[in-house]
Amino acid sequence: MISHVKKQSGMSLVELMVAMLISLFLSAGIFTMFSMSATNVTTTSQYNQLQENGRIALAIMERDIAQLGFFGDMTGSEFISGINTTLDDAIPAADDCIGAGLNNASLPNNQAAHFRRLWGYENGLSGTTPLACLSSATVAANTDVIQIKRFIEPSLGSGDGSDSPVNGGSRFAVSATSTQAIFFNGTDPSSVMPNSRVWEYQHHVYFIDTENGLPILSRKTLTANGMTNDEQLVEGIENIRFLYGFDNDADSTPDTFIPAADVTTLMWDNETFQRLVAVKIYLLVRSTEADNNYNNQVTYQLGDKQINAPNDNFRRKVLSTTVILENPVLIRN
Repeated sequence: MISHVKKQSGMSLVELMVAMLISLFLSAGIFTMFSMSATNVTTTSQYNQLQENGRIALAIMERDIAQLGFFGDMTGSEFISGINTTLDDAIPAADDCIGAGLNNASLPNNQAAHFRRLWGYENGLSGTTPLACLSSATVAANTDVIQIKRFIEPSLGSGDGSDSPVNGGSRFAVSATSTQAIFFNGTDPSSVMPNSRVWEYQHHVYFIDTENGLPILSRKTLTANGMTNDEQLVEGIENIRFLYGFDNDADSTPDTFIPAADVTTLMWDNETFQRLVAVKIYLLVRSTEADNNYNNQVTYQLGDKQINAPNDNFRRKVLSTTVILENPVLIRN
């Protein structure tokens, strides 16, 4: 009886090496696709974050700036302490935000100067004196600061004491007619004026702060305790630039936009033939987290100011808007 032994055949060494090489190429391709997909997800996510943070920051400031100078029935009038304006409650200088000009605290004073509704400056710029409540070290270098004063709509009711106090007396309010105003932070003004209305009074200061290396759009808000209340509003706002639009030919349209450094004292107070009618806002928004696969070599333009390439791993985006002032201050003398 003859037995037949079957030979078992397998992959040769060459075939095995070819199969391994093909598997290696396939694995490399899959890894590359996965890496590209992860990179695209990170890029898309960060750009969406930049857009959303910038949009929120602009929306917050836009309403404030648009309503700048709204003072109820006294809109367009001057506040003269001791004449048509009474201060029931004062703010110690140490707790206030006092800016440039003779009459630029939170509340009107009795100096012979216009009460400023708006003022701004670039932090760190040579020859610039910062707001008393903000040291140069507090605010990010070479970023703009702006202060805004106005009443908040709607009115809280009549000034006869029959309506609820402003936030339980935690904020300043004004009882005003078309010719008189009483600033107070208690439950009621010191006197009742016929046909008066009560409004919450607001003084805001916007600036860029930094916490643990993260830039943040921040704000100081007037309360009964003064300008001691700090709010962190939006993360990733790295730089901000305001350009002020002036009307030179009385058509209520801005003819030129200039930085704060070029706005004179007379222009801040609307005492020249030029009227402040608009403000342009430019934001440089930065991602909150670095991406080591990205190297930022981009130069950014914020209105008249150029930001050099940062040479880091953070993505950035510039957003801007133009705000038309609803209550431009009339020319005064």
